[in-house]
Amino acid sequence: MTDIKDDGQQSQKEKSFKEHILAELEKANQIRKEKEEELLHQDLKAEDIKEKEREVAEARQKTVALYKDYQDEMARTSTPSETGSYESLSQNRASERLYKDSEKVPNSQSNDFSETVPFTPITIFDQSEIETGPDNTIVGSSDQDVKDLETEKTTETNHTPLEANQSKSSFEANQVETSKEGGSVRRSTNKRQHRDRVAKKISLVVISSIVLIIALVALIGSVFIYNAINPVDKNDTKYVQVEIPAGSGNKLIGQVLEAKGLIKSGTVFNFYTKFKNFSNFQSGYYNLQKSMSLDEIAKSLQKGGTDKPTKPALGKILIPEGYTIKQISKAITDNVNTKSKKDKTPFKSQEFLDTIQDDSFIKAMVKKYPRLLSSLPKKSDAVYQLEGYLFPATYDYYKETDIKALIEDMLATTDATMAPYYSGIESSGKTVNEVLTLASLVEKEGSTDEDRRDIASVFYNRLQNGMALQSNIAVLYAMNKLGDKTTLAEDAGIDTTIKSPYNVYTNTGLMPGPVDSPGLSAIDATVKPANTDYLYFVANVKTGEVFYAKTYEQHSANVEKYVNKQIQ
Repeated sequence: MTDIKDDGQQSQKEKSFKEHILAELEKANQIRKEKEEELLHQDLKAEDIKEKEREVAEARQKTVALYKDYQDEMARTSTPSETGSYESLSQNRASERLYKDSEKVPNSQSNDFSETVPFTPITIFDQSEIETGPDNTIVGSSDQDVKDLETEKTTETNHTPLEANQSKSSFEANQVETSKEGGSVRRSTNKRQHRDRVAKKISLVVISSIVLIIALVALIGSVFIYNAINPVDKNDTKYVQVEIPAGSGNKLIGQVLEAKGLIKSGTVFNFYTKFKNFSNFQSGYYNLQKSMSLDEIAKSLQKGGTDKPTKPALGKILIPEGYTIKQISKAITDNVNTKSKKDKTPFKSQEFLDTIQDDSFIKAMVKKYPRLLSSLPKKSDAVYQLEGYLFPATYDYYKETDIKALIEDMLATTDATMAPYYSGIESSGKTVNEVLTLASLVEKEGSTDEDRRDIASVFYNRLQNGMALQSNIAVLYAMNKLGDKTTLAEDAGIDTTIKSPYNVYTNTGLMPGPVDSPGLSAIDATVKPANTDYLYFVANVKTGEVFYAKTYEQHSANVEKYVNKQIQ
């Protein structure tokens, strides 16, 4: 009885020891698999790979050792009854599978990680999954499972050491084959990773190329547009005549201008003028230059052309309103058609002054424009007889234009401007010279149309009352300083006692003739003055506002407030 009990306890202990070894074997095998997974799936450096390989080898050795311990224990303690039981069969199968799985490890002798064998986890046949009935039959398994287990049981019970050795040899051969297959898979993985890296590099190159092309196109487009809106040749001042047909749109005008070589791109002209809101282009004939920018050409087209072709001018001369003959003599030397101040006309100042005083030339002009020049002042009284008769405007000159033709062009413009007023001037009992003389003072004294009409009325009221005009403009002309820059103190301190027919402080009435070239506004204000009873006026030099007075006391207060205090 005691022996049976002791044998039973001994059998229980052996069984527990076997289960312990089997559990340790399974645990070691799991650790080995984890190490292998880390070795396969982590992006490691060479030194890290060697360390992982070492850890895997250690796990393998531990697994193999445990398996051998288990086999030794099984050989020492197995009995015929245990060998034939399903429990023993399950444990043997599980341990053999763990051993076979543990054998699938990287080649520790290889230094090339690419030769490492990838492993597929093998599911362990857990004995808990096998249930046996009272007659030792398997419950819950298929007939095929039963046959497999019966066959495996018979094989494990009856195989000889030779058969075991052969089985081990087959296992080792299978291990080698599995290692080869794993190496192939690893090489395939490396190739795929290499292809991925190459694909990324190609993608980067393609994207960079596209960005570079876009940037290059944008740069070329910007340069093209910049060149297209600037002059074709900024140094070419020759005129090119072009006709813009009636009803032409921006697109057609651009094509016409491009065909004439005046712009670089008709397409750019079309889009640029629309973008800048240039509209109302006029039809007609134009004389344009290649030195003009696209903006300048567009503005010229808005002004309108001529009905008939006109010869292109070599340049332009600008005579501002209020200029004296002395100032005009300098203005005719400057070609204002270009921005460069070095671009001069063929005319000389001294030649202009000599011609303007040439008696034969003046007689010829009086004969040609009698209504304008019949009341010219005497040469002995006026500084320049034609002072005030050269109308302020912009004049074109051509290859055949000489100085006499230029002066005549100015006289002809004045005659055309005065034509609407001739009848009114004659009916009022005045002369053209008187109107232009008074208008030359109004031009300088007033800055707005309303002020000019009021100032003209003051001058007429003083003339009617026999009072001196007392205009500093005339005195500055007598001093040969009109047109020069003067300070308020210099203007207030002028010599009003200077002996000159232009001194309207000491002389009553008008000067011998105009002192500058009045514009249309001043002429119109003189012909059509306001109806006032003012006798005095003074301007605030800071604001330009004009203050009028009917009495000398009011005027003196205004002078003190708006002139004297400003000087102090």
